Amino acid sequence: MSSQEFVLSARVRARTGTGLVRRLRSEGEVPAVLYGAGKESLSIAVNHDVLFHSLDKEEFHSAVITIDTDGTKEQAILRNVQRHPHKIKILHADFQRIDDLKPITMSLPVHFIGEEECVGVKLDGGMISHLMNEVDVTCLPKDLPDNIQLDVTNLHLGESLYLSNIELPEGVQITAFSHGDEHEHDNAVVAVQAQRVEQEIEEEVSEAEEGEVAAEGEEATEAAEEESGEG
Repeated sequence: MSSQEFVLSARVRARTGTGLVRRLRSEGEVPAVLYGAGKESLSIAVNHDVLFHSLDKEEFHSAVITIDTDGTKEQAILRNVQRHPHKIKILHADFQRIDDLKPITMSLPVHFIGEEECVGVKLDGGMISHLMNEVDVTCLPKDLPDNIQLDVTNLHLGESLYLSNIELPEGVQITAFSHGDEHEHDNAVVAVQAQRVEQEIEEEVSEAEEGEVAAEGEEATEAAEEESGEG
């Protein structure tokens, strides 16, 4: 389970009106939506600085968050954040309500343990390649961990660790394995590669990430332009 509890104070806001949204942001608030669990979607506003600093914490992105809306407390998870393409500013956030009795799927960060002592690095002269930095898991909200840990201490040059090598708490499942044959979806998470191979992988990953960032930037720019163009 998450070792840290997060509580966000919010207030109900008008559902529509670009002018209102613009005023909220100028007053230091972020428009957001709270939805799901069979209830009506609720338009809310949260303090920008509180949300901004919460987003700096890795655990916040995969935690069960208490949304306190005018005294009504509901459990939710963060599903989406829209940032300004050029400014250090949060434009919008989506929170999904949870049901304690229904499983949720979350992307958890992978923490690689023992990298400095890794045999494949110290003795074989290789380099560690992170093939996945996040892994999707499915579980009940009460069982949701902060992160996933994978020990690479005994990994040799040319060896990899796979999704099936991850030890998870009871009640937590790798989401990919629920889609069919485990062997078919058992992808590598980390490997020790020769340094030249590692550099090639990093270049490929960097190019892919640049493409994703560019696409996200275009979407955020379009959204910002649409909002600025509306009254």
